[in-house]
Amino acid sequence: MSNADFSAQPDAAPSQIAGMMAMCAAMALLPIGDAISKTLTGFAAPFDVTVWRTLAQAIWFLPLLLLARKGLRGSVLSWPAVLSGALVAVVSLCLIYAYRTMPIATAISIFFIEPLVLTLLAGPFLGEKPGMRRYIAVAIGLIGALIVIRPNFEIFGPVVLLPALGALAYALNMIVLRKATRKHRSALSFQIGVALSGAAILGGAQLALGLMGRHTTPLSALPGWALGALFASGALIALTFLLITLAFSKVEASLLAPLQYLEILGATLVGYLVFGNFPDALTILGTSIILASGIYVFYRERKSGAPARKIRARIDR
Repeated sequence: MSNADFSAQPDAAPSQIAGMMAMCAAMALLPIGDAISKTLTGFAAPFDVTVWRTLAQAIWFLPLLLLARKGLRGSVLSWPAVLSGALVAVVSLCLIYAYRTMPIATAISIFFIEPLVLTLLAGPFLGEKPGMRRYIAVAIGLIGALIVIRPNFEIFGPVVLLPALGALAYALNMIVLRKATRKHRSALSFQIGVALSGAAILGGAQLALGLMGRHTTPLSALPGWALGALFASGALIALTFLLITLAFSKVEASLLAPLQYLEILGATLVGYLVFGNFPDALTILGTSIILASGIYVFYRERKSGAPARKIRARIDR
């Protein structure tokens, strides 16, 4: 596996297409890992599940580090990787705690203020300034998020705010990721550092809390299938974030943001098939508004001559 496979590429249409396809694949995989995590919260505390899943993810990256070490560009461990690892840990904790109480689709619907936040932050932090239509779509999407949050706050309480906090952490992480992989290091180098940093942070926190008297569920107390499920979840998350890292190293953040809405569809399907949960009418309404705002942004940017329009023009030839 060469460095060229994961390093940032010029703004050429084939590179952008590859980045967008990687993001779509990642959004299809995320709900599967989330379903495994939600199931495991029935046997252990969400914090323990988060730690185990993060450690499993890091374990999957270790052989990749050994195999690709000669092709990596830039340092694996760096302060941006540590910061990203901490932000990813916050995202995982927020979502897994929410999954224990809420349907996956509802939590993800609230979490999807993240692309809206990312669109707003891409200008001041990345210099990627969206057009006025995109800002209008963000405002409409936030209205949709409020429609989702309000009734669910009455049902589940303050826990509904955890996906919103996770969304902010995730948007900040995407900015860190984008800036860190632009010039100085390959996306693979960075993501391996993020995985190792996140595992170290959460593992250290679990150890410290244990020394302070917190009870930790031992792995031996879990059902026989749980260990395999944990490793499968770690593999899915590792692959997912690698695909996301690859996508953001090739395509500007504000253009990728609408594609992240695909996770809502996957979360709804997985939640229904695995847990028998289906969103209520207001959640569907709010989610539809959020989704429509993302689709509208993407459509208008293509019409106005944004990079996505150039991609389509080359494909049509």
